[in-house]
Amino acid sequence: METLTSVNTCKRLIQIYQRLLEGIRGDVRVAQALQKRPLTADKIVLLATGKAAASMARGAVQVLGERIIDARVVTRHDHCDGIKEQPGIHCIEAGHPLPDMHSLKAGEDLRDWLSCLPADADLLVLTSGGTSALIECLPAPTPLKNLVRLNQWLLSGGLSIQTMNRIRQSVSCIKGGGLLACVPPNIAIEHLVLSDVPDDDLAVIGSGLFVPKSSSAPAKEEIPILPDWILSMQEAALSCRSFQHKNIRINHQIIASNTLACEQLVLLGGEMGMTVHRHLEPLEGDAVVQGKLIADYLQQTTEAGLHIWGGETTMTLPVKPGRGGRNQHLALVVAQELAGSLNIVLLAAGTDGTDGPTDDAGAIVDGSTVHRGEEQGMNLQSALQQRDSGSFLEAAGDLISTGITGTNVMDIVLAFKQGDQSL
Repeated sequence: METLTSVNTCKRLIQIYQRLLEGIRGDVRVAQALQKRPLTADKIVLLATGKAAASMARGAVQVLGERIIDARVVTRHDHCDGIKEQPGIHCIEAGHPLPDMHSLKAGEDLRDWLSCLPADADLLVLTSGGTSALIECLPAPTPLKNLVRLNQWLLSGGLSIQTMNRIRQSVSCIKGGGLLACVPPNIAIEHLVLSDVPDDDLAVIGSGLFVPKSSSAPAKEEIPILPDWILSMQEAALSCRSFQHKNIRINHQIIASNTLACEQLVLLGGEMGMTVHRHLEPLEGDAVVQGKLIADYLQQTTEAGLHIWGGETTMTLPVKPGRGGRNQHLALVVAQELAGSLNIVLLAAGTDGTDGPTDDAGAIVDGSTVHRGEEQGMNLQSALQQRDSGSFLEAAGDLISTGITGTNVMDIVLAFKQGDQSL
């Protein structure tokens, strides 16, 4: 019987992950959606935003071809390959996870561009995660440095994406339906969305550029006490947040989500002959807490086979954090708890190919991860405390790097526990 620490075992888990990414790529999902529900207008104007914008735009071009008369693609720096070469498509690259001057320029450019859309064309909007940082428009008194400071504060505080994006909306002139208000009346809008938030809340995805902000926050959402400098930003934005949505015709459609990703993982695991256990409770909250809960469950359960979780955890960062992201940190916490175990392997990774501010998607760990890292001179406790999980996992040889995936539907965790079956 194969042991779980074999190279083949890790390859199989990574293969499941890679096959998932292929099936939920933005171009694949957009093309399928447009073929299932065709657009009837002869002229289409295209706007794609987010980390998967280029991939989603490629899917639209594949189906619509020359019917696209004008297009804007706003994505992360170095993510425009494969679409910027297309005629008639203008690609704007901006900052992520922290906004930059290009984010502000993108916001201003899109407001002007959308306000001048031709009356005889329909608008196709393709939204993916990452849009919140990539596109922004601030009231005149607010400088870029305040926006960067706000996002640093949000990203380091362990807040949920729902809370972060509601705060982002409150200081913005275009979030929470503001960009929708720029579209001339009577233009039909088709809005296709890759969801990177729990519950697929359209008002939260990308901070809802084309979705009016709901009047109240969900009951379970806790808005933190905000420092005075953020309250000042909110006050400054009041003058630009009186959006008027007149004669809007818009259809919203979620074309991929974390729920869909987990359903696909169940099928992929089954195709490989594994007994599959899908955990329906969303993966959320602190990465350390979730890592310990998962490790404890895997050690205690008698259910062998493939275990699947989906969602997105959070992290609280020190003043000067090391290298890593929430998936790498969760994986290293699990590795600590499973040290010495011979029958469990766990993969934790983002579907967008990046984890936090790193170019790694996540990690795959087992009971020997800690030993391998320490053999290379790494200190486990220091790595955990300084949020330097990426450095430790690199030393252990356990990082996963995919490159740009062309999708973004939050994170997945795959764990295989050996019983009577082997990979």
